[in-house]
Order: sequence, then structure tokens, then C-alpha cells
Amino acid sequence: MTTDISAPVAHYADRLHAMIGDGHHVASPLGAWLLLALAAPAATGPTRTALEEVLGTDVSTAAENARALLAEPHPLVRSATAFWHRPGSGTAGLAGWQATLPGPTATGPLPDQARLDAWAREHTLGLIEAFPLTVTPEVLLILASALATRISWAEPFEVAPAGALGSHSAWAGGLSRVLRTPGYGHRCWIADTVWADTVAVHAVPARTADGAAGLLVVSVAAAPDVPAGYVLAAAHEIATAAASTPERELPAQRRSLFRIPLGESPLWTLREEPTYTYAPDGREERVTAVLPCWSAHSRHDLTAPGLGFSAVAGVFGELLDSPGLGFEAAQAAMARYGRYGFEAAAVTAFASAASLPPEGVARIAELRFGHPYAVVAVATDGRASGGAPGPWHGVPVFSAWVAAPEELPEADVAGRYDDE
Repeated sequence: MTTDISAPVAHYADRLHAMIGDGHHVASPLGAWLLLALAAPAATGPTRTALEEVLGTDVSTAAENARALLAEPHPLVRSATAFWHRPGSGTAGLAGWQATLPGPTATGPLPDQARLDAWAREHTLGLIEAFPLTVTPEVLLILASALATRISWAEPFEVAPAGALGSHSAWAGGLSRVLRTPGYGHRCWIADTVWADTVAVHAVPARTADGAAGLLVVSVAAAPDVPAGYVLAAAHEIATAAASTPERELPAQRRSLFRIPLGESPLWTLREEPTYTYAPDGREERVTAVLPCWSAHSRHDLTAPGLGFSAVAGVFGELLDSPGLGFEAAQAAMARYGRYGFEAAAVTAFASAASLPPEGVARIAELRFGHPYAVVAVATDGRASGGAPGPWHGVPVFSAWVAAPEELPEADVAGRYDDE
């Protein structure tokens, strides 16, 4: 039975975003987490312990949940995983681990770069055009995941002048138009959080036709001086809670507007006006939001020790009986948020490579037959039954001593091999 892995993935997101920093970017912590979960069942000893710490749960739980995600893909999120290795580099241990991979995982010989790029495009709705790693002769195997979505809002945004972002916003002067929430279909509120104090929240849903599944895109803004990592942590917590809260119910973290001072701040403008209302206490609350459109294209190096892929390299080193294998891990991600919808994709890849030998000296010879030499023609014969050599095997048939070389015939200067 699978368990809720939102907390482990959010825990991994903290690590990933801390590594990326506070520059403009997009990432898929889930895409990276899935690769760790797929590799983890082969880990033993300290490597297994290290992976469990990064995964935020035990190996069995992580692997079971990864398998469930891939076996029953979300209707609004395309997902794919793949494992490829160079022919001749496998071992019994590697084959045993490969047998544990979820059924939908593609397997086979290591593709060339063009095929890897095509795989990335195919499984990300064309949003990621190139695979994030380069195949070199040293690469022995690649483990990859792809996630993608392209959704339309049930209720599109309205358009507002950029000045609606407020006098505190540096963006207002550089933009012309921004997005404003419609009269219904979006949720907006102010929330108190542990990570980022009081924040502004906007949530907009997309759903399948039958309403059985959906995707909720949650935006969270904190005071300008709150570190990015804290705001991201708060956003993961709020989004998880909001996804489980019916739309007609108030989020648990919601703060009453009547407990907030009137006036303008970097996060909101709050005013009060008379109205007719059926609210039991005569106090009604209305919240709208103004956001900019945005897009991002990012590439992330995932080789930092705290992200778990060094442990994955150790796992494959053991499976290939080659400790100390070199490795690469990277993610290419993109997202676009606009008036009518949202699209995002990520391809995450891990590659293990044969270690380069120590530096040394190479001697290269060109053999030259420039004086008399011998030539022997010897027969080979494998016609006998049982694999034994035949009677001609090893018998010298012709021999010569070459002491009078001749000029290459003119007809052979541009011979048939050149013509062909």
C-alpha cells in the first residue's frame, strides 16, 4: 500500500532549491526524487542509509510510491522513466536491479545523443528540446525521468495595468499589463506560516473533464526580506494543504482580513467600504490578486553531495563491480504561466561513466619493412567435428624471403578500392 509522499518530496525540494539559490529558475524536485527512488532498492549499508535520509523515507516506501506514480500516471501530468546501458557493460547485479524497475520504464541499449534528445521531446510535449546530459564514449548507463504538463485554467485571468502591482513593486514600471483574478474560480487569501510569517496566496485550478483529477497552481508571496528558501518551504506546505481543502472551505492557515491593518504594503492593499451582506456578523471578506505572467528555462547540476546522486553513483558502482565510477546528474526544466494556462516540463538524468585510467606514457610504433624479410602462409582448418582442429590447421603452405621489392603497378595507384 502506498503512503503520502508529499512531505518527503517537499523535504527534497528544500534541498534542491537551496542548492539552486535565489535566482530566477524552475525545477522539478519530483523528477529528481523519482530517480533516487528507482535506484535505491539496490543500495546497501551506509549508501542505503544516505539515500533514505535524502529521500525523506525508507527505501521500500520510496520505491513502492515511485512505482505507483508511474503505473497510474496522472491524466494532467505526463510521466516517463528510462534506463539504458552500454552493451557488454552489464553484470548479474545490474540485471537483478533492472528487473525491479516499474513496468512502464523503458530499457535497452544506450541511445546516441539524437535519440536521447528525441526521447526528451517526446515525453515533455516538445517543451524540453534537448536531453540534459551528453553521451560520451565513457558513459556506461543513464537513468532518466521526464515530467510534463500543459493545462488551461477553468477561468482565465482578466487583464490589468501593471501599476496594479503597487507602488512598492519595482516591476510595475517595467511592465505594461499583468493578470488579475476573475470574479470566481480562483482562490486568494492571506495566510500565517511558520516558514515565512504572513504571506499572500493565490491558487488557480485546472481539472479533467470529469473533475476527478486536477492540477492546482499555487503562488505564495512573502515580505521582500524573507529568504527564498523559506518562501518555497511555505509554498509547499500551503499547496499541499490547499489541494486537500474543498474550495468552499477556508484554508486552515487563512488569516482574517479584519485582523490586518488597513492601508498599503508590499504584499497587499487593504481598504474598508460599506456593503450589503448576509454574513452572520455583518463582516464580509473579499480577496483578489494581481500577478505577472512569467516563464523560466533552467538547467541544474545535481552533483552536489546533499542531493543524493553521489550515493546513486555508489549503487551503480557496486552493481557494475566497478567502485569509484564517475557520474553526472542534471535537470533541464521550463515553465510558462499566463492568462489562459500553465505549462511545465522537466527531464532529469543520471549518467555513470567509466573512470579514466591514471596518466602515463604511450609509445606508438609504425612498423617499416624496408629491408629483406620473411613471409609465411600457414593454413587454418576447423572442419573436424567436436571443435578439434582439422588436418591442415597450422601447416605452413607458402613461405618467402622478400629481398627484391617491386614498384606498385600504375594500374593499382587508383585501383578498384579507390574507385569504389
